[in-house]
Amino acid sequence: SLSLSLSLSLSRLQEHIVPVVLCLCAVSTFFIFINVPGPQHQYVGWLNDAILWYVWWVFLGVLSSIGLGFGLHTFVLYLGPHIAGVTIAAWECGTTDFPSPPYPDTIICPPAGVPRHRITLWNILNKIRPESMMWGLGTALGELPPYFMGRAARISGQDDEVDDLLTNSEDTEEKKSCMVKFRLYIQQLVEKSGFLGVLLCASIPNPLFDVAGITCGYLLFPFTTFFIAIVIGKAVIKVHLQMLMVVLLFTRNNLKLVEEGIESIPYVGHFLYRPVEEYMNQTRITLHRSTSTHIQQSQSTLSIIFDVFIGIMIIFFLVAIINGMARRKFRNHYNERYEIILNETDDSISSCY
Repeated sequence: SLSLSLSLSLSRLQEHIVPVVLCLCAVSTFFIFINVPGPQHQYVGWLNDAILWYVWWVFLGVLSSIGLGFGLHTFVLYLGPHIAGVTIAAWECGTTDFPSPPYPDTIICPPAGVPRHRITLWNILNKIRPESMMWGLGTALGELPPYFMGRAARISGQDDEVDDLLTNSEDTEEKKSCMVKFRLYIQQLVEKSGFLGVLLCASIPNPLFDVAGITCGYLLFPFTTFFIAIVIGKAVIKVHLQMLMVVLLFTRNNLKLVEEGIESIPYVGHFLYRPVEEYMNQTRITLHRSTSTHIQQSQSTLSIIFDVFIGIMIIFFLVAIINGMARRKFRNHYNERYEIILNETDDSISSCY
């Protein structure tokens, strides 16, 4: 069996010899680029930081969409605040050419002698587009497991497993019925529209896209077509809609309107506005310091509240994953016990005859 497995592996390797050779050449070139002394070493640190920065956003995107409804809301926790910070800094500094380093770890305004330019919506979108699209790519990658789960259920002939993936045992019959109806609707949309149907589902903020992924897998929808559609929908169209929404909200004029609206709330407006004002003042001080100046800062009340919120969301995410795994384990164990009891019952009945 070992020789048979080895021969099968070699035959598969021969079928894909060109991609394997290209990957080996690319990896070898990269290691030579890093380890051989030369003028390229001045770019190694920059390349390493850039790779880690974009991999981080892809990872956050995966966390946002993976888990069949248990994803961590990394747009609200990470990407949204990053976009808001860049937008506020662009209007405050009069430019998007922030000194790097410390950008992107820390945003500060360039020195006084550096020329400013007119801030436009397009300039801000260009500044935040790379990390936003990497996050969107991560969300597309996180949608692949439901697709493969639905595909595996169809190939193995376990049609009931598809509906089990969409519902929980604790769900009401009404909710289970709605999920099954939604799956049938997505199935009709995909069958009629194909690529455009998947693109439409991926392009709008849709927390139930797992249903579309499972349905596409169940219908044996071509993987390449499915993946291209969700990458375009999530990493291009939906991400730009989200970027535009946050940037417009945190432009200078709209931010002032938000602050005035908070302050004008009867009875509690003054108390709610105080941490917002504290945070904005601290942000302006940080933005206008020089790269060599270190300012000892105490966290603002709003920052502390947001840090606590992030901690609670991460704990909820971990608990939801553990709960989902336990529920799935229990369901599998229950089905196995049910089959054993059913078989024993059939054997007892047949022995009586």
